[in-house]
Parts: sequence; structure tokens; C-alpha cells
Amino acid sequence: MVVPARNNGSMSQQNTQGNVQHAQPSVGSIAAHRPATIAATVSDLDPDIDADLDAYDEDAAVGHDGAELPQGRFLDRERSWLAFNERVLELAEDPNTPLLERANFLAIFASNLDEFFMVRVAGLKRRIATGVATRSASGLQPREVLELIWNRSRELMARHAACYQEDVASGLADEGIHLVRWHELTEKEQSRLFTLFRQQIFPVLTPLAVDPAHPFPYISGLSLNLAVVVRNPVSGHQHFARVKVPPLLSRFLEASPQRYVPIEDVIAAPAHLQELFPGMEIQEHHMFRLTRNEDLEVEEDDAENLLQALEKELMRRRFGPPVRLEVEESIAPNILSLLVRELKISEAEVYPLPGPLDLTGLFSIAKLDRPELKYPKFVAGTHRDLAEVESASAPDIFAALRERDVLLHHPYDSFSTSVQAFLEQAASDPDVLAIKQTLYRTSGDSPIVDALIDAAESGKQVLVLVEIKARFDEQANIKWARKLEEAGCHVVYGLVGLKTHCKLSLVVRQEGETLVRYSHVGTGNYHPKTARLYEDLGLLTSNAEVGADLSDLFNRLSGYSRRETYRRLLVAPKSLRDGLISRVNKEIQHHRAGRPAYVRIKVNSMVDEAVVDALYRASQAGVEVDVWVRGICAVRPGVEGLSENIRVRSVLGRFLEHSRVFAFGNGGEPEVWIGSADMMHRNLDRRIEALVRVQDPAHRAALSRLLETGMSDTTASWHLGADGNWTRHSADQDGQPLRNVQEMLIDARRRRRGTATP
Repeated sequence: MVVPARNNGSMSQQNTQGNVQHAQPSVGSIAAHRPATIAATVSDLDPDIDADLDAYDEDAAVGHDGAELPQGRFLDRERSWLAFNERVLELAEDPNTPLLERANFLAIFASNLDEFFMVRVAGLKRRIATGVATRSASGLQPREVLELIWNRSRELMARHAACYQEDVASGLADEGIHLVRWHELTEKEQSRLFTLFRQQIFPVLTPLAVDPAHPFPYISGLSLNLAVVVRNPVSGHQHFARVKVPPLLSRFLEASPQRYVPIEDVIAAPAHLQELFPGMEIQEHHMFRLTRNEDLEVEEDDAENLLQALEKELMRRRFGPPVRLEVEESIAPNILSLLVRELKISEAEVYPLPGPLDLTGLFSIAKLDRPELKYPKFVAGTHRDLAEVESASAPDIFAALRERDVLLHHPYDSFSTSVQAFLEQAASDPDVLAIKQTLYRTSGDSPIVDALIDAAESGKQVLVLVEIKARFDEQANIKWARKLEEAGCHVVYGLVGLKTHCKLSLVVRQEGETLVRYSHVGTGNYHPKTARLYEDLGLLTSNAEVGADLSDLFNRLSGYSRRETYRRLLVAPKSLRDGLISRVNKEIQHHRAGRPAYVRIKVNSMVDEAVVDALYRASQAGVEVDVWVRGICAVRPGVEGLSENIRVRSVLGRFLEHSRVFAFGNGGEPEVWIGSADMMHRNLDRRIEALVRVQDPAHRAALSRLLETGMSDTTASWHLGADGNWTRHSADQDGQPLRNVQEMLIDARRRRRGTATP
């Protein structure tokens, strides 16, 4: 898992708040890098936040015997998402999780919840306000859903704060890592931080007064702010002022070795506030943090202007309406009333919490160099089918693929020596004529982009489909698009009204008198950094049918092709949902005929009603259905007469479970697909997604074993009940730990290299 979400939800291990700083760092180090706000944290996590507003055709809501399926059969997706984030919190609460990993999970929880409010809650409020909100698939009215979110998130945020205060912070202190407040610092530490404040923090602060001549200032989303009350000793009048904690500065400062204080505490120290308001008496100060609607709405009627329209909308994003106000629980009632009134937010959206606010800052603490407080280090090795062709030089990827298909499983198989090497070799190979590539998200210093630029500059035809509407990565992708265009790449932005989410690479190579197409179809982004944190699958192949399919699909994305059927691909929005449902229906036929039949699915989200109803019909017919889901799930398993043959499991851990696998018994000839699509309206109706059929029997068997392991009762996981509650199963009846599927896979790779744990 691990953990991401702004993409979306969500969990992520990215650090959005800068590095931990020493007491007197240089100017360059205190602003070491600009935090990408919540965007960098959840963009690649993709915790499935997007709105699903499409109506489901109730005429299809019949069981396998033609009887109407019961009402209330879908679990509420917002409640399910909150349950997903609760599972993240349970990892932070677990004393068996290494301490710095617990801090990381606390940051992930906070980051995910930020995006949930910025997108899901904001979208729900917008639809209620405009009168377009309708009853959810679970049967709840929009206002009921909103109140459920407020109540449940309040409970989880209280647990989150308590976990930090009572468990993680104290546990870290026992290990010599102290997260302290200003009043806990020694006089020497305070003196050192005063010097730092004067030299490097004070110059970038801007106190904003509120009075008849100065209206209440704009409060940007996710910023930390001090509400300060000062008194003019001459007139005796009190005044309100706001001081924003600069987002470019590090979240925690090191007062002395292994002792860290939040930057807002340094700013709010009495002597430091006096520097900001000389001649005034400091009466009180309080921290607060606002979350705004940061979703985008871009009209795509004119694809030529999409880039410019998106850039303008990014400028408007920061002015979205408020959806949550976090305040320190010690805030004075009159100051809270002022904030509620000026920010135009309801009291139900106010969350009083013990300080410090914004625990996404713990990402920087989790990066401290204390390996004994983290998961044991794991370095992925080269896939054995690629390593076999290694010599003194780098492996020849094309030679390996001429011998066999290669099924990759990241992060257990190295991304850099497989997918990245595939594209880099293609860029430098004089026999390669063309490269076609989709980019949904990639890293800031992407070797993938560098390879594509090198290929274009060497005269190769390079087509890059950049999805500039990838949530919270829009600005970065606009930059990549312009850079690729400047290098001579053909850059397109996909189809109007659809996001291009499929993960595809196609290399065309001259070999003698023929052209050979080499392909990669994956479940994850072309992102070398997250490939070390995300669990994903990918197929490298020289199969002619897959190559022809990718050629056809790229032609559709870049030109005017209307092709909707493919040889070994299922492609959304036209054929993917129907293709999967037809295969589920075939399992019913196989089961009735006494042939082997099952449905096994691994996805991030399972909420599409048509697909869920197909699974219900299969269960009613007696087909065993297993669903391994990381995040949200609308399936209600274990209901007599409906879903007693459906099991739902969730696995969370050090890696973010991100792959999508679809396996069918198919009467004894198993059929297995992998690809980019989750079972959501957005994926199946409003995105270009692709699944590829895996043909190699050994690969199908390996994927079947993976699914069986994840669903096994001897594997640590969360089990979903018919009531919508998740129960963690981490130990057997004797109290012995259950198998950890991620650790099992790590150990399997180590055994191949002779470095397995005893």
C-alpha cells in the first residue's frame, strides 16, 4: 500500500512539508524545496476520490433468476472511504508497526482526509447548493451523507490526534526523538531559534490587520494561520490580525539534536510576535487551518484551448469555498465566532483539535535516518527473465522479449531495470523508429521524460499522450507537455471529455525486413519514485496482437479512429464494463454446467453498480466471488440469498496495493486480465482505460496464486461484513501473527538472490 489520493486518494509516503531542519540552517536549506501542498501527497496515491454521478439503470437490477435485486444492497461509498482511511489509522495505532512508520501513517491519514474534504465533501456541498444532488446508491439523502461524513470524520480526527499525542509522540520520545512545543524548550534552544526567526523566518512573514480599512484577508486552502489579538496601549482598542505560516518553510525545526518544534510555535513565541507587532500588547493567539474546495471544472468544448483553460482554472482553484475549519481546541469563543462568520462556514464544519494542527508535517519526521524504527530496507532486483540476458553491459530488453513475455510485479521487481530500461534502450537504439507513450503522472526529475526527449532529438517519431487533467498534477503535467513539445515530441491531450488513464508504451523497431512492435501495459503510472512504494503489475511483450492493439488505440487517441474492439484488450469507455460483465455471466453458465467457475478481482475501488450487481447474480447462482479491494467498496458481502458466496478483503501495509487483476475460472481454462481500471463510473465511463489478457500459463498461475494468497484466511487482512464494517484479522486463534502478503513477496525475491531472512 501504502499508502496514494490527491491522485487520488489515497495513501502516500510522499513528503509535502519539506525536510526536517536544524536550528540554524542556511537560507537555502530552510526553504529546501517547495512543498506541493496536498497535491504531491495524494496525487499518486489516488484514493479514489472522484465524484461518480452517473445514474444506474435500475432495469438491469435483477438477479440471476429474474427476480428484482433487493434495495439497500449497496454500501455507501463515502462511509466506505472513511472506513478505508480508518484502516490507515489502525496501522498508525498498531504497536507492532515500527514507530517512524506509525508517524508516516498518521501523516497519510491526514493527507488523505484533506483531499477527501477538498474533493468529495466539496463536490457534495456544491451539488446540494445547486439542487442537483440526488439520493445515493446506498439510499441515503445528500444531507444524510454530509452529516454522516461530519460525524464520522470528527470521530476519526479525534482518534488521530490521540494516537499522535498519547502513543506516537511519546514512543518517539522514548527512542530519543522529541516532538516538543515551545514551552518545553530550554532557554538555550529558545535563544537559538530566536536567532533563526530573526534571520530567516521574520523576513517572509506578513501580518494582516483587520479593521475598517483592512477587510478580513483571504485564507488559502490548507494553510496554517495564527489568529492574533493585539491591544493598542494608547487607545486601549483591541485588534485582530492574521499571520500565515509560510508554506515554503519547513514544518518542523530542529531546536537541538533530535528535538523538533513546529514552526508555528516558533512564530507564535511571545518575543517573536512582539517583533511582528512592535508597540502593541499581544493579548492572545490561536492556530487555525482552512480546507477549501480545490476540485477543477474545465469546459472541454474546444480541445485546442484545453491547456489555456486549465491554467486559468488552476488560478481560480485557490478561491474555492470553505469546507472545513480546523482550530486548536483552546481557541477563544469570540475568535472562533469571528472566523466562522468571516469565512462563511457552518459550526458543523468546525473541528476543534489538540495541537499541533496539520499532522501531514509528520512526513518529514518519518524520513529521519533511524532505520531501526522503520520497515527493514528492501531494494528491488532485476526481474529474473531480464537478468538472464545480462552481461557486462545492460540487459538487452528486446532480446529478452523476443524469447518470452515478462510479467513484472513492482516494487518487488525493479522498475528502473525493466520499464525504465525498456524506454531508455528504445530511445538510444538506432533501429527503433517510433515510441508512443501515455503519461498520467510522473516524477519531477523523470527519466521517462528524459528518454522520450532523447528519442525525439535523435530523430525518432515520438508520440506522448499527456493527461494534463490528472488531479492535483495538472500544473506539473502542463510543464512536461511544454517541455516535450519543445523537444520535438508530438504531444496530444487525449479525447475531449475523457481522461486518459491507461498505462501504455509502444516501441516500433526495424528488425531486418520487418517491423516488430514491443509493448508495455501496466497497472501503475510511469513514475520511478512511486514504483518503489506502489504494488503494481506490468506486461512487457513482443506479441503481435498486443502491439497491433496498442497501435490501434494510440491512433484512436491521437487521430480520428473509431475502433472500439480489440484483440487482447478491453478498453473503456466502450468495451471494458460490458466485457467484464459478460465474463462474470459466463461463469454462471460454467457453474450450472458443472465446470470450474469463479470470479477473483483485485482493484482499488469497487463501486460500479452494474458490475456489483453482476457479482451478486453470480453469487446467487453459486459462483464463488472474491474481491480484494484496497479502498472503497459498495459490495455488501455475506447477505443470505444475495451475496453469501462473496468475500471481500483489504490489504494495507508498507506498500500501496495498486494493481488491478481480473481472473475467471472459465470452465477450467482460466482467463486473467491486468490493467489500469477500477470499478467506478469515472473509470468505466469517463476515462480511457485498458486491460490486457495475460496468455502465458505460468503468468496466469502466478497471478492466481497472488489472488488466492491475498484472500486466504491465513493472510493478514481486513474482512468486510454485511453491515459495512471492516474487521482486522492479523493473528490466528493462538495469537500468532498471520502471514503478511507483502513480506512474503519480499522474502521470495530475497530467496532468489540468496538474501532471505532466516
